[in-house]
Amino acid sequence: QVQLVESGGGLVQAGGSLRLSCAASGSIFSIDAMGWYRQAPGKQRELVATITFSGSITNYGDSVKGRFTISRGAAWNTVLIYLQMNSLKPEDTAVYYCNTKTFQGSDWWGQGTQVTVSS
Repeated sequence: QVQLVESGGGLVQAGGSLRLSCAASGSIFSIDAMGWYRQAPGKQRELVATITFSGSITNYGDSVKGRFTISRGAAWNTVLIYLQMNSLKPEDTAVYYCNTKTFQGSDWWGQGTQVTVSS
């Protein structure tokens, strides 16, 4: 099992920045990739950004390319991923979820953190 704890959401004005963090613990050596997804009210969950366990390959949703940056770090028995969000727009308002995908094909999700961008 992988446990995920997110932090860093909040309220920000349009054009501002926020950084989200996600700490993964547990069976971290089963992780193939990690990422962020978001879900706005009445909409489907969508990809924001993903990063491989090594940190060497990243992927972004079209709506955030050039504005968001995903990165990873590490601490004792913990893998950290970050989402730096710049030039935020009201349409970025959503609940942001941290996700890990394991080599065994399992998906693990965090509890979600709210990001609200005011116009």
